[in-house]
Amino acid sequence: MNPKVDFYFNNDNKWQDELKRLRTIALDCGLNEELKWGCPCYTLGKSNIVLIHDFKEYCAVLFFKGALLNNTHGILIQQTENVQAARQIRFTNIEQIAELSPILKAYIYEAIEVEKAGLKVALKKPAEFAIAEEFQIKLDAIPALKTAFEGLTPGRQRAYLLHFSTPKQAKTREARVE
Repeated sequence: MNPKVDFYFNNDNKWQDELKRLRTIALDCGLNEELKWGCPCYTLGKSNIVLIHDFKEYCAVLFFKGALLNNTHGILIQQTENVQAARQIRFTNIEQIAELSPILKAYIYEAIEVEKAGLKVALKKPAEFAIAEEFQIKLDAIPALKTAFEGLTPGRQRAYLLHFSTPKQAKTREARVE
């Protein structure tokens, strides 16, 4: 247990008992506990394996390379259609965690093996994402913008492309591009 993370489990919130149980399970799997993005993150060496986090309707264990795990029990959830690598297992009560504890541990051990094997999730290239027409017009009109955009990391490019293309109204897309 990392004392820097204790505050997360000592907060008086809806999921306090569930979060503590998930912490015990992650630590039982031999992972190191760190604080990343304001949440408990469990690592193997310098590699992130799982993250524990809570939401209004559920608490969850997030597997950073969950897309590479065998979802034999059908409980790994892709949060949104744009999440490529991560998968969650969601819980709404302590009984679920107790019942799924052996399965959760098996997934964590599988995630550790995926990391040890050096496997990588094949991420879609930015070119595979839709480019909002409003953004394409700007790229064509302003060569410096195109150069700057192409100089960004693939992850940052994907983030912008998704941000610009998701609104349904052209007015909102134009405002985001500006």
